Parts: sequence; structure tokens; C-alpha cells
Amino acid sequence: MNKIPKATHNGILDINGIKITCAVLEDETRVISERSLAIAMGVRGSGAYWQKRKKSDSEVPLPEYVSAQYLLPFVGKALKERLSKPISYISKGGKISRGYEATALPDICDVWIKAGESSDFPKSQKRIAENAYILLKGFANIGIIALIDAATGFEEIRDKHALQKILDKYLLKEYAKWAKRFPDEFYEEIFRLKNWQWKGMSINRPSVIGRYTNDIVYERIAPGVLNELKRLNPKDEKGNRKAKFQQYFTPETGVPALDRHLHSVIALMRASSNWGQFERILARSFPKLGHTIPMNFDEDI
Repeated sequence: MNKIPKATHNGILDINGIKITCAVLEDETRVISERSLAIAMGVRGSGAYWQKRKKSDSEVPLPEYVSAQYLLPFVGKALKERLSKPISYISKGGKISRGYEATALPDICDVWIKAGESSDFPKSQKRIAENAYILLKGFANIGIIALIDAATGFEEIRDKHALQKILDKYLLKEYAKWAKRFPDEFYEEIFRLKNWQWKGMSINRPSVIGRYTNDIVYERIAPGVLNELKRLNPKDEKGNRKAKFQQYFTPETGVPALDRHLHSVIALMRASSNWGQFERILARSFPKLGHTIPMNFDEDI
């Protein structure tokens, strides 16, 4: 019989007003509470459903917040496997609880966001899709780990090499074969917000686009990523780099996180009417580590 791990730290994760119970286990696994996540999403399972979840020790049904027929086409095999095996742990209060690895949360949100864009999505569930979008805006994949560490107080004692371990999950030591990662719309939206004339992807873009990309993407996707990319991919004597930054993202963790971040950023761009408004929304949705989040004064609506 496997030993049930204990929680060494626990807390409440508050993302734009949506509260989720979280914990750090003795093996440093970050988990989110199964039941509190359902409540945060706005889905409350029936009593019979939760009893079935509680009694089952092997195969368990998918959580109700991803098991509806209109959601299943958007639930990938890997996510199904993760959600069919909840983590049992002993809470700080001594009770046996169930949860999921924190990094599953962005994927759960992504299911609802994609489903919400389909024609079959029921209007009665729109609020849940909106909650998913709010949650996804609040963090990138690595952000959820940093936020839980802050909420539980674990950040004060975590291993000094923890950040490097996280970066190693996201970035390749040697650059991979080039693959297009940035949708054309990312650049089109920059031009629209700056009120520049768009002439297509075949025309060379201003050099300042590189600086904007660093600010919008690499400085906000996770703490320390831009500095590590510059170290892995330094400029030569002519000021050029041997590869594109996105070529260093690992396929298992980094590429999915980059895709999710770009998806969210483009959504913020679409919702903005000018560059200044976008900068303010971006700073609130994806704040840089150590930067003050701007207050909403005199913002154009």
C-alpha cells in the first residue's frame, strides 16, 4: 500500500477574485483541491458524484467540469489520464484530501475556452467559460507554481535552485529545429494597435518589434526566462543570434506554455482599442516579476 503524502504548506490561491485551495506536499508537488476547483469553475457535482469519487481507489470518472459531452472533444488523452488519477494527500488539518497537480489547471481552462468558441456550446454554461478565461489570464503554466508558493509561504524556504529546475523544464539546452510558433495575428495586432500600416508577413518588420516581443512574451511567460534565453542564445560580434528564442522551448512544457500565453495575449490585443490600453491590460493580466501592477485610472473603455 502506497504511503499517502502529507501537505507541508497550504493556502488559498486568489486569481482575480476566484479562490482555490492549494497545497505543497512533502515531495514538493504543488496540488490544487479537487472540490474547490469545481466550485471555483462554477460547477458543483452532485452528492452521488462526490461519493463515487471518494470511494473509488482505482479507475475514477472524469471530474464533472470536464466530462460533459460538449467538452470531451477538447479533452486530450494526456489530460484525461491526469484527471483520472487524482492525488490523495493528508492536509495540514490531518484530513485525507484529493487534488491534482497544479500544472493541470491551465489545460482544464483551455478545454472550456476552446469549447466556448464552438457552435455547440450551451449558452447556460457561458459563465464557466468566462471563469476559465479569467483563470487562464492570471497565470502562465509556470505562474501557477510561483503563485502557490507565494500563497502557502513555501517560497521563503524553497530550494535556491528551484527556479533553474523550472527553467530546465521550459527551455532546451540546445536549440531545436525551427518551427513557426508566433501566429501572424500577433504581429498584425501590434501594427493595428500602433496604428501602423500592415503590409503582410513578407515585409521586414521594424526592429522595435523584437523589443515588444521580449516584453509581451518572454519577460511575462515565466520568471527568468528571457535572461536564460539570452544566456543560451547570445549575440555574436555583429549583434545577431544563431537561433530564434522560441527554438529553445521544450516540446513537453515550454511549447504548450508559449502557445497558451500567445493565445491569451492575442485575446487581450483584440479587446484593446490602442497600444496604451493594451499595455495596461497586459500589465494587470501578466505582471512582470517584481513590477507594480498599474491601477485602473482614466482608462479608455
